[in-house]
Amino acid sequence: MKHLDEYRSPEKVRALLRELEALVTKPWVIMEICGGQTHAFLRHGLDALLPPQIELVHGPGCPVCVTPLEQIDKAIAIASRPEVIFTSYGDMLRVPGSTKNLFAVRAAGGDVRVIWSPLEAVQLAEANPDKEVIFFAIGFETTAPANAMAVLQAQQKNLRNFSIIASHVRVPPAMEAILSSPSSRTQAFLAAGHVCAVMGYHEYLPLAQQYQAPIVVTGFEPVDLLNGLRAAVRQLEQGRAEVENQYQRAVSLPGNAAAQRTIEAAFQVIDRKWRGIGMIPQSGWGLRPEFAAFDAELKFEVNTLTAPESPLCIAGEILQGKKKTSQCPAFRKQCTPQTPLGAPMVSAEGACAAYYTYHREADHVC
Repeated sequence: MKHLDEYRSPEKVRALLRELEALVTKPWVIMEICGGQTHAFLRHGLDALLPPQIELVHGPGCPVCVTPLEQIDKAIAIASRPEVIFTSYGDMLRVPGSTKNLFAVRAAGGDVRVIWSPLEAVQLAEANPDKEVIFFAIGFETTAPANAMAVLQAQQKNLRNFSIIASHVRVPPAMEAILSSPSSRTQAFLAAGHVCAVMGYHEYLPLAQQYQAPIVVTGFEPVDLLNGLRAAVRQLEQGRAEVENQYQRAVSLPGNAAAQRTIEAAFQVIDRKWRGIGMIPQSGWGLRPEFAAFDAELKFEVNTLTAPESPLCIAGEILQGKKKTSQCPAFRKQCTPQTPLGAPMVSAEGACAAYYTYHREADHVC
């Protein structure tokens, strides 16, 4: 635990908070892009300890939260078929579709299984040649290598009964969409360390320069997060806009070349719709044409399904840092973890779930 404890050291946390207090002279709005960072800020109570001039807003860095409603409906339609074994990570089963979720499909007799790795789905396809095995492949850059590897293995094994619903999204285009919005409040970013561990952070360099917004790569422990905030505030106060790596123990500028090659072997960059935000150009990965046989949306002819969002849910504005979770009129009322209207209340990394879990009140400003 030694190397973990040093990033949770109360003494280091207090020292960094004192440095922040001494640095900040103006109000600044800083977005942590990752839902894991949001939960860490609130779980450790760091948001309540920050100088009042620093306002945190919470970005779209939760793959469950930004998966479009129609993707959930497509998954439900496929999972409901009798010949299908539908596999997914556990948090996707609770995400509401238009009328129900994947748990309801399982309760009605559908073969819906929680797995820990997409390679388990490949093994299921081998073991069940009379069934169609589908994996719900969601995620940012962090899960893309394993999901791509599953497709590559299925191809090598000639498993024509295996396919995926590809719902991958990419972080840099989403950051650009936020920065380019006329109503954006975000002045600096804390970039997600695990995403950068895979992809590096070279894609962020032109963003920082073009939009004059500091971007700091951080980890997920209290000392990591406060180091990231200190670097971002220092740049803002000095009028600089650069990319800094405060997570050097895990992240390098080029990233993981082997993982990137695996992604590129199976996926190509495409435009992707984000839940509550809309279409963001070049912000997703879809299967390459040569892997069309492994595309569940094509195989089961559900790629034309559409679905309207709940008019009560303001998840899109929350995920872009334009509003706080507590400004949603449905928060804690119609929308709770037991009766979620939107994915940010369902996901273990969602901003709404974080505010609900850690009892942040409506008038609280990070």
